[in-house]
Amino acid sequence: MTTEDDTSRLHATADFVRRHDTATLLPLLLPGLDTTALRSLTRHLRFVHAALLVFPPDPAALRADLAACGLPADVLPGPSTVVRERLADRHHHPAAALDVTIRRVPVPGTGPTPRTVEVFALPVPPGSGLRPLADHERTHQHEAHLAFELPDPEPVLLRGLCALLADHGATPDGGGHNPHEDGTVLYFTAPADSRAGYRRLELYAPGDHRAALAAHLAAPAPRPPAETLLRLLTGAWTTQALAVAARLRLPEALEPAEALRPDEAPHPAAPVDPATLAHRTGTHPRALATLLRYLAMLGVVTPEDDGHRLTAVGALLREDAPGSMRPLALMYGGPFYRSFGALDHAVRTGEPAFDHLYGENHFDHFARDPELAELFDRSMAASARMFDPVPAHPALTAAARLPAGATVVDVAGGNGELLARVLTAHPRLRGILLERPHAVEAARRTMAEAGCADRCEYRAGDFADVPEGGDVYLLSRVLHDWDDRRCRAILRHCARAMPAHADLLVLERLLPADGSPSLATAWDLHMLCNVGGRERTADHYGALLAAAGLDLLAHSPLPLDAALLHARRPATPPGARP
Repeated sequence: MTTEDDTSRLHATADFVRRHDTATLLPLLLPGLDTTALRSLTRHLRFVHAALLVFPPDPAALRADLAACGLPADVLPGPSTVVRERLADRHHHPAAALDVTIRRVPVPGTGPTPRTVEVFALPVPPGSGLRPLADHERTHQHEAHLAFELPDPEPVLLRGLCALLADHGATPDGGGHNPHEDGTVLYFTAPADSRAGYRRLELYAPGDHRAALAAHLAAPAPRPPAETLLRLLTGAWTTQALAVAARLRLPEALEPAEALRPDEAPHPAAPVDPATLAHRTGTHPRALATLLRYLAMLGVVTPEDDGHRLTAVGALLREDAPGSMRPLALMYGGPFYRSFGALDHAVRTGEPAFDHLYGENHFDHFARDPELAELFDRSMAASARMFDPVPAHPALTAAARLPAGATVVDVAGGNGELLARVLTAHPRLRGILLERPHAVEAARRTMAEAGCADRCEYRAGDFADVPEGGDVYLLSRVLHDWDDRRCRAILRHCARAMPAHADLLVLERLLPADGSPSLATAWDLHMLCNVGGRERTADHYGALLAAAGLDLLAHSPLPLDAALLHARRPATPPGARP
């Protein structure tokens, strides 16, 4: 990691602040918000900044980075008590040795409501012993967040807003009082289904609100080890309960007449009593009641007035829900669930349990079964919310500004969901999608629905057929399917096709180098068991790219614990175009 990565993140953060205000950002950050809650939050909160932590070698380098991003470089810094203490606690480092400053840098062009990029800076000169800390923080982005201010922080209102955020999936993640500016900061972790591209959010209230801060920081008592293990052992029950709810179309039975819309409450229908629900689903009443109790414990349904309603989480199991995750539930509760029963074979031999169970790899198995292949493609699309920030990447925005237009090549682009988002965001871009024949047909439908069909070409083929002459190449959730040897071959095919000026964007989950919790760790086990691939650290991907003659320039976080890696040929200076 280098200061170049800091510059790229400054660019991306400033662009994000320019594009969003309170009303547009809250539905992305908290997808379960209904209209009433959104109005309430918009009335009391103001989106004021997006924040990031950078590690310049000295203040002059930071000023140069700010100027390069079109931001004022003369903003005076102040001390940042809260971030300094968080860094000290996280890295077991003396707080007094961490000279963390904060700059609230205005972002020009944000309309009548001024917004800023909040830049935390910890100088890390060459050879500094703080380099490991900086590398860790750049990778995990612990301090990157979105901030909302409560201009009139009445204690009751502050508590109510915290409760409303918690009700919609935000969880407390620290905070503190900054005596230098007499303000109280409450941090939250964003819900797992957030589409904003930031994992954390800040609620800022002027003044010293000790009672609200104490309640926010109070942690639940740890469970006894036996209870913890017992809960872990029931994970398979959860998978099947969700898959069965999807197979029975239980969410549709709870709301048979409702077409869900993202800007409305996910459960406008009246509660459905157990007898009616059993009749609609063709199930045994007492057995269904048992399943419903379990689903209520998971937050999928909620009991009310002798019946049940669907929650925002449960609504994602509907086939017609925006961002439906029903295909994922059916896949994880079906073929992949069965292969996980043979996980011990994968661990003992290093060979995929799926191949052992079905007698062939999962790509060949799915390709011979059109219905299963379609389910797999739809299950991949179910995680498409991680794509939301991708079109704003500087490589794509720069390509979209080229006078003669530019071409984006999506290698193994699945059903075209990602490429459709890119072309929709940038009407001057053209696309080429390379995929297997059956997936190409699905991509044609996706592009037609997105209104991009006339700007996209389709190529049926494999990795050896990567089209030449593109300006930006996409490789989304492909490399983790394969071992290192095959990954190097795929990347070499891409590198051979790429002109000297072209960019490569790789979307994958990154394994934490320090072993901290991550969805990538779970997917690493999934890839071992079902595909024979693996998740990797950023450094591991850097080595694979280098073997193909490409440099990893930077990587940035995406929703659902994903990341976007940016690579180029080393001979081309960053930003150069023919």
